[in-house]
Amino acid sequence: MVTQAEIDAQVAFEREAISHGLKKLHKNTADLENKSYASASVYGATSIATLLPILVQYIEDTKHDRLTRGRGHQFQLIKTYVTQLETIASASIALKVTFDKVFSYKDKADQAVNVTDAIGRAIEDECQMRHYEAKAPGLLEVLKKNYWHKSIGTQQKLTVIRTLMNRYDIEKWQPWGRDNRVKLGGWLLNCICETSGWFETLVMRERNKRVDYIVPTAKFMDLKDTLMHDAELFSPLAWPMLIPPNDWSNEQAGGYVLNEVMRGHDLVRRGQGGCIQGEKPLEFLNRIQKVSYCLNPFIVGVAEKLDELERPVGKFLPIVHYPLPPKPVDIEENKEARKSYRRQAAEVRNLQAQEFRKSCRTRMTMEAVKRFKDREKFYIPWSFDYRGRAYPIPAFLTPQDTDFGKSLLRSYEQSYMTPEAEDWLAFQVATTYGLDKAPMQERLQWVKDNITFIKRVATDPIGFLSEWEQADEPWQFLAACEEYYHCVVVCDRSHTGLFVATDATCSGLQILAGLARDRSTAQLVNVLPGSKPQDAYKVVAEQAKPYSPASIRPHMDRKVVKRVVMTVPYNAKPYSNRGYIKDALKEKGIEIDKDDLTKTVNAVRDAMDVVVPGPMAVMSWIEDEVSKAIDRGETKLTWVTPSGFVVNQRLMKKQTVQVELQLMGRCKLTVATEDSNKVDKQHHKNATAPNLIHSLDASLLHLSALRFSAPIALIHDSVLCRATDMSMLSSIVRETYMHLFAEHDYLRDFAQQIGAETEPPIIGDLEPESVIESTYFFC
Repeated sequence: MVTQAEIDAQVAFEREAISHGLKKLHKNTADLENKSYASASVYGATSIATLLPILVQYIEDTKHDRLTRGRGHQFQLIKTYVTQLETIASASIALKVTFDKVFSYKDKADQAVNVTDAIGRAIEDECQMRHYEAKAPGLLEVLKKNYWHKSIGTQQKLTVIRTLMNRYDIEKWQPWGRDNRVKLGGWLLNCICETSGWFETLVMRERNKRVDYIVPTAKFMDLKDTLMHDAELFSPLAWPMLIPPNDWSNEQAGGYVLNEVMRGHDLVRRGQGGCIQGEKPLEFLNRIQKVSYCLNPFIVGVAEKLDELERPVGKFLPIVHYPLPPKPVDIEENKEARKSYRRQAAEVRNLQAQEFRKSCRTRMTMEAVKRFKDREKFYIPWSFDYRGRAYPIPAFLTPQDTDFGKSLLRSYEQSYMTPEAEDWLAFQVATTYGLDKAPMQERLQWVKDNITFIKRVATDPIGFLSEWEQADEPWQFLAACEEYYHCVVVCDRSHTGLFVATDATCSGLQILAGLARDRSTAQLVNVLPGSKPQDAYKVVAEQAKPYSPASIRPHMDRKVVKRVVMTVPYNAKPYSNRGYIKDALKEKGIEIDKDDLTKTVNAVRDAMDVVVPGPMAVMSWIEDEVSKAIDRGETKLTWVTPSGFVVNQRLMKKQTVQVELQLMGRCKLTVATEDSNKVDKQHHKNATAPNLIHSLDASLLHLSALRFSAPIALIHDSVLCRATDMSMLSSIVRETYMHLFAEHDYLRDFAQQIGAETEPPIIGDLEPESVIESTYFFC
């Protein structure tokens, strides 16, 4: 029973998270302004997104008149380039630069002449990149690939490209000159002021001289205050809790103690307000919130040591510091020495900036570790996505974290070791090392054959770092070795709290096989029992091989087709299939041309029609029926899963424009020009099969968890529990799958719920009861 003192401590803890989040929000905003990046702040990004479509239209209406009034040869050059630049590109650049300059802390950054020059320069820089793209597209792509990731900021990127282009004797760019840049920038700034009323000119006298500054108007400052106030409502950091989270209900917000007041987190993310969920999903969510966790002191100690050593391992990426090169003694007089030093120093600063970016998640995880490592136990609040999948609300120290993040967690409630638990700990050791596709006995034998290796890792992880960092999941492997060593090898522990994980085999195909009652597919994805794990990827590869181009056949194996087979049940289209196959072949050192790639993709997809006919027919039927439903006038699709979770799929069109900006990392800006009340039919067709699968695998776990009385954690289609409980949990998951598909004809239920006009394609030769005997259904 939670005491009032514990509740008070949690409330204080949540208020600390609120305060910490507010400080972080305002510090990040100030840091961005200090670095002249106010456009990336909360108020900057929101304001730009709001104004952009209006500004685009205004520029379109005035551009012709403004450009025809320009005079002189140089202005004609500018006109040539600016008219080739999309209006949305000009508007995006002008808005970004205006916010960066006006709200910058740098002296004189907001002077009118500097703001307008900066806008004109940014437009010129983008046009210069377009010039290089037109003159030497292949060379530009190579230079960007080899040098851009080493550069800090857009200006350095442009400098690098310009220097290298000059070396290759590409037609030089003719600079516009400051006068022309200021004129062009002034016009765009005027467009911003006219459309928004957010900025105005402030005239000041400095040393008997008039100086114009661009400053925000009272109207914008009111808007900024509103935006920051709204951001503050969502700024509290989401940490694990010190007491069990409040229960969720259809009437009352659960999770954090203060969530009922603040409503910072919803029961269903991106869900339809007012949707009433069934009792079982709510009971499931409240059950998994009662699981208590603690940090693994062994993993914490290793992480702290490696952090101190600045030694990355897997997803653990601490900041690695690079010292600046020593300055030459003659740097003041020797121009070449000065130039060389600056180049070397720039390279070091680039490396340091990359390290800082890469280490972000690790730094935040270690900050959370410091906060919780002295806590006896903690709890995780969860919520649903709109398909019924459960997600932790905190971003760190959860079962759905990275390999490193997962390794930090143990069950606070430990259980007494049993002989069966020894096998499951061995299973976790072998699986995390990389034997996840091997038969069970082969995994257990590998552990027996590698006891000396496991002892070295468990007793001296720093000394034998080079050995365990090679594992597929090095941090979870490290945690498993340490637990196995103490619980099984030296037996100085009689209780275990390590989480052991088992995953579904091709979850999408397992669900679709059950829906279609397709025995051949069920056999391939371990729904039916077998002496060793089945390999659907290998079967598809063998089926596709004779129909693939001759040059590809020797290389056609499970690795080439794996991602295609995994994603087709989630409606992946041939275009994305092309990328997966091309990347897989590239890893083998094989380049493939477009025609052969098309033939290979077709061969793999045709092979899936043969190998997994039921799932392919079900997906095609769903697309057809969804199309008919939208044509009948449906604005959303609703279905109820076997656990009672209500899925509302409402996908509306947005009218958008896309632009690619070279110097903004060739990012695609998708801007909603206006809202639309039109149903997005294509999106519904693409999304329904994946969302149905996700809702059913979520339902499978809802019902399984409710029958399981020990600590449990979830990662979508994976379950985690203590080694002593895994046999029971595995049996429950198999039995629940059997009940879902043997006692219910859910595909027909779904057809009725969406108003299908034709019968679903059910093969009918599968007896789901057989899954009870399948060792590798979840493994």
